[in-house]
Amino acid sequence: MATHLNSFDAIYQVVQLIPQGKVTSYGAIAAYLGMKGGARMVGWAMNASHTLENVPAHRVVNRNGVLTGKNFFGGNRMQELLEEEGIQVKEDKIIGFQQHFWDPSSEL
Repeated sequence: MATHLNSFDAIYQVVQLIPQGKVTSYGAIAAYLGMKGGARMVGWAMNASHTLENVPAHRVVNRNGVLTGKNFFGGNRMQELLEEEGIQVKEDKIIGFQQHFWDPSSEL
């Protein structure tokens, strides 16, 4: 279990670096951390992060720009947070996803 928690800490450190107005994917974070097939673990970490104030989990979406984690925010909160940062969302999908995509492997 300790390894699991250490992985969550590493994931949270990357998520904290996502610039405002940008998003990344579960898989991009996993790839950056060298977690082969770890996109699911990144998703678990995001689901567990909602009690943490300094983890902008709303900036993590699936590889197609879909707000797959929105149910953990309650209502439309994930979309509202993204729109406050200038990211348009329609039918739970980010408009112009590639323009907003931040890849930790090339940015860090």
